[in-house]
Amino acid sequence: MLRSTTLRTSVVGITALAVIGGLAASASASGPGAAPAPASVSVSDEAKKTPKESSLTGSAKMYRADGQQVRFSFDAHGFAPAEPDEPDAPAGTSRGTFRFSHYSADGKQGAYAEGRIDCLLTGGPVATATGVITRSDLPAGAVGKRVGFTVYDGKGDGRKDRVGYSWAVAGFDGMEVPKCLSAAPYETVESGDFRVEHVLPENPSENSGNSGNNE
Repeated sequence: MLRSTTLRTSVVGITALAVIGGLAASASASGPGAAPAPASVSVSDEAKKTPKESSLTGSAKMYRADGQQVRFSFDAHGFAPAEPDEPDAPAGTSRGTFRFSHYSADGKQGAYAEGRIDCLLTGGPVATATGVITRSDLPAGAVGKRVGFTVYDGKGDGRKDRVGYSWAVAGFDGMEVPKCLSAAPYETVESGDFRVEHVLPENPSENSGNSGNNE
């Protein structure tokens, strides 16, 4: 994996965010004595656009003045770790995938990694996710390692989006990452777009008195 003196990684491609659609139904009566036709059923445009759970999706290439190719991709959904470490803690619903790669400007040196999401937390336009690497051409020991990401969604065409990751300071092999933790989003996006949807589920933890908040 290439390393720069400051920032070391980034995100690839563009993943579309699925939206819940509505189905209109109608029927007409035929013949005398037939039952009245049921009223047409439809879902408002607002309801179609309202996400049902938190998500972090999309792909982007990070800006590097020297042309290094740093990319990240996410397709993460849900909230809180599905397998919490604390005994008796409520299970979350986080799931999905991630991928990141870092290559030299000429593409001849570098590596990639991809894996499964084990925690996603969101707050407004910011998402923090962790996941375990399942495939990589990094040196031995990368597969099975947990890494973390933090994404800021600038809610535009991606140019205001930012990304941070757990190995920014300590190095990729320098720390053990707990679930749901990462660094501040400081890398800037050159091309691509990330989308963060924040939906606070009912009772996300035993200590939360809020439910259904959505930004």
